[in-house]
Amino acid sequence: MSLTETLQWYLENIFEYFFQMLPCMSFALILFFLLLPWRRRRLARLGLSSGPWREGGLLLFLMFAAGLAALTLFPAYFWTAGHWRGVLDGTQPLFPPVDFKNQLQTLQMEPFQEILRAFHGPWVMFLMLANIGIFSPVGFFTALLWRKPRWWKSLLAGFCASFVIEFIQFFIGRSTDIDDVILNTAGALAGFWIFWLLRAIFPNLIEKFQCQPRGGYYCG
Repeated sequence: MSLTETLQWYLENIFEYFFQMLPCMSFALILFFLLLPWRRRRLARLGLSSGPWREGGLLLFLMFAAGLAALTLFPAYFWTAGHWRGVLDGTQPLFPPVDFKNQLQTLQMEPFQEILRAFHGPWVMFLMLANIGIFSPVGFFTALLWRKPRWWKSLLAGFCASFVIEFIQFFIGRSTDIDDVILNTAGALAGFWIFWLLRAIFPNLIEKFQCQPRGGYYCG
């Protein structure tokens, strides 16, 4: 494939995954606004205020987290139209059965095997880049919305989230690979450095994503 064809193929895959994220992202959007009155009352009791920039950041993070869950915590292609057509017409089960013998045979716990394979094919390379890119918001929003951002907090958030995902995927028939944890954690760390760069360039803007302290309280 030419460079143009490869980039087009990458974009098509990105859009395909994005559309699979949309159902859970839509649910997260509804949930955010349903919980908004309760959150405002809670912040008021604590003497805190959350401005529109922070609320927007929280909404984006919640929607992203829901979309990430759609891609990783359900069987492969669970949120595609083809799967649901099969479920509704009775030709496919909602949750396909899991062959745990096969899961054990395909369990990949040797570091860097899949990472090295990425240089021998566009699909594995796409998966490697996707594993890094999709976890960069974890590190970015962790630093942006939490009090006292630190690189190790973003790294730890990425590692813990990825470890839990890989553990659950074993039981739903998805591949479990130590390299995914490595790449996801690296992506979260990259997200922190993106935050660090933006804070250096736009320090006043970044402050808007924090709760405003009143009475000595800070938003955690």
